[in-house]
Amino acid sequence: MSNEVRIAELEAQLARFQAEHAARTCMNRYMVLCDALDANTPLDELAELFTVDAVWEGKGAKYARSFGGYRGRAAIRAMFAGYMKTPAHFALNVHFLASELIEVDAGGATGNWVMLQSSTFADGGSHLNAARLTVRFVVEDGAWRMAHFQTENLFGRPVSAWNDDAELPVPGRPGQ
Repeated sequence: MSNEVRIAELEAQLARFQAEHAARTCMNRYMVLCDALDANTPLDELAELFTVDAVWEGKGAKYARSFGGYRGRAAIRAMFAGYMKTPAHFALNVHFLASELIEVDAGGATGNWVMLQSSTFADGGSHLNAARLTVRFVVEDGAWRMAHFQTENLFGRPVSAWNDDAELPVPGRPGQ
């Protein structure tokens, strides 16, 4: 194998790794912002994670009914703006992503995750949800953005409160 061929292969591999990293970074920033949806969330930054003509949609009977779908960055921005109020819709909201698979192709990248979301709402109720996320990423205006975001419910249920003042059981600590 010639050096030119090997360099070309390494450059292609590097480009794939960079695309995977960019998609992962975009998704991570989205989750960080969604964890703190309130009146102080930088709505413009959140909206800019999506392409101008992006689609955000709930899939399956439960999430299609609960969330519906939105076409275009402006519509997605408006949907998130509904969460940015005082008091905040979420008193606690934490997203966990697992089972990541990001595949890169000539047009961008597609990421798949299983998401676990633990939430407590302003009214005091708490909920645990799991969903399968499928997200298409493309480069627009020099930045990796989400072009198609799909969330599909795997399970969801109300739970008791997430946080408790009870002491943690730690071996060797007094009273343990």
